[in-house]
Amino acid sequence: MRKQEVVVKRSREEKLAALRQRNRAPVLIVGGGINGISTFRELALQGIPVVLVEKDDWCQAASGALSRMIHGGLRYLETGEFDLVRESVQERDRLLKNAPHYVSPLRTTVPIDSWGGGLVNASKRFLRLGEKPTRRGALLIKTGLSLYDFYTRQQGKMPRHRLNNTAETRARWPGFAVWVKYSATYYDAWIKAPERLGVELVLDTENSNRDALALNYVSLVESDGERVTLRDNLTDALFTLEPHVIVNATGAWIDRLNQQPLPADPPKLIGGTKGSHLIIDSPALLAELRDEMVYYENQDGRVCIMFPWYGKVLVGSTDIRVDDPENIACSAEEQRYILESLHFIFPHINVSDDDVLYTFSGVRPLPASDTEVSGRITRNHSLVYFPPDATRDFSVLNLVGGKWTTFRRFGEQAADRVLKLLGEKRLRSTVDMAIGGGRNFPCQERLPVWIRELSEKYRLTERRVALLVDRYGTRAEPLLRLINERDEQPLQHHADYSDTELCWLIHEEQVVMLEDLLLRRTALGISGQLTPPLMAEIAHLMAQEMQWSDAHRQQQLEMTLARLARLHGVSGLRLASHTQPAGEKHVGQR
Repeated sequence: MRKQEVVVKRSREEKLAALRQRNRAPVLIVGGGINGISTFRELALQGIPVVLVEKDDWCQAASGALSRMIHGGLRYLETGEFDLVRESVQERDRLLKNAPHYVSPLRTTVPIDSWGGGLVNASKRFLRLGEKPTRRGALLIKTGLSLYDFYTRQQGKMPRHRLNNTAETRARWPGFAVWVKYSATYYDAWIKAPERLGVELVLDTENSNRDALALNYVSLVESDGERVTLRDNLTDALFTLEPHVIVNATGAWIDRLNQQPLPADPPKLIGGTKGSHLIIDSPALLAELRDEMVYYENQDGRVCIMFPWYGKVLVGSTDIRVDDPENIACSAEEQRYILESLHFIFPHINVSDDDVLYTFSGVRPLPASDTEVSGRITRNHSLVYFPPDATRDFSVLNLVGGKWTTFRRFGEQAADRVLKLLGEKRLRSTVDMAIGGGRNFPCQERLPVWIRELSEKYRLTERRVALLVDRYGTRAEPLLRLINERDEQPLQHHADYSDTELCWLIHEEQVVMLEDLLLRRTALGISGQLTPPLMAEIAHLMAQEMQWSDAHRQQQLEMTLARLARLHGVSGLRLASHTQPAGEKHVGQR
């Protein structure tokens, strides 16, 4: 019998009222990406009345634009970042245990063109004598994977790597290009719903400490050196707060926030690079991959990936220096580069622009660097501390860099630094703490039995229960209880979602905008399932639940359509198409 948690939930208005009553805060975290959320969690669990604000939605920027990999960073061994790989493998295995509803093992294959290629250039890169990326041979890859196995055996139970000869490679991958002579197979992990995991961390944290406040769509707009002014981006209402420490977790926006002004004459901390990905509808490519990822080098030596994703294929990525993190989108040149890389691996499969359903891009918040090759910039994280000075009374702790995989460890390190500044001690650890719907999640052998039990208990089909468990883990149970009490009606334009399910998401998961629901609380957008009638139906449901006017509902639809076109490569959708039959044309089909 599972112990039922007592969930303490406050509306956005109640949290804004609580914020308005506060004059001081020991810690204000600015930035609701995964690292800001992790730091919020770590501090709140120690009893700190921490405030977290995010100018948009949780995990909307780079934290929602990752490659969906939870990995140790195999290629970082070549640059000598052994500690980063070790830490990443540790955190990968912790996520497999603490978030099993979203994080799963991923069998990965590396196609290889030679036995000894790349040794000289790899040695130069390791010794910092060269920067140009080159293709790696079997011997070099096997050396790296042997080290990877060493770290994995210390932390978990992933199978060891295997080097496959030409016959073995051809037997498993008959579609590989003729240049592929060998292949290597190893295991990493992937994350099904990174944005949802971020939201679950926020919800868990607020439930653990009622004095901890997390508000999306709230910006830090100015500071007088003693107090900061926050703005509710929905109403333009202003709040003032006197913080002891500000944690700048704004990622690619770190330098911008530091000029608002926080420290006097701040140094440049970020040298971001853009990474773009495509979601492709190609049954032939999906059939080639089956359930595996191909981790491959393009002709220029840049590492790319492709793996199955909601019945489609996710492919990426690029690595381009950018100075402005706003309105980042995949360019036509990037899309062409990624599609050409697919043809390089599977020349017999024709994938064109018409097969691209959705694109997404984010800016990696890498530390400022003078190197000419983006791939040489460290993916490790660091803390940069600005003490109080003559211009301000509060400290600023900057979270620079970081991988999605290592968010827990980075947040832990940041929180420990803040606790030291506050003169407080750590009370709890998150090392073995389950997240959201991963709490009490059954093992794979037990899962079908549990689904059958839930089906009988809540009088729903096993298919419906399995679908909700797949989406929400053990958090599906309160939703199932609600459905059992109220019943549910499938959406007219997407029968796998219902009115009760979407209303539950709206009220339980801090949904503010239509885009929040379509792109981050659900996978409807990224999986290419949106149609104009479906968007209109969901917008109407949101308007009823959130008491929007017809004008505001129309504004939300138009804004979401515009952002889908501008930021995600989704074209051809028009509100005039609302009468189009459901399922006739998916988003992104051109």
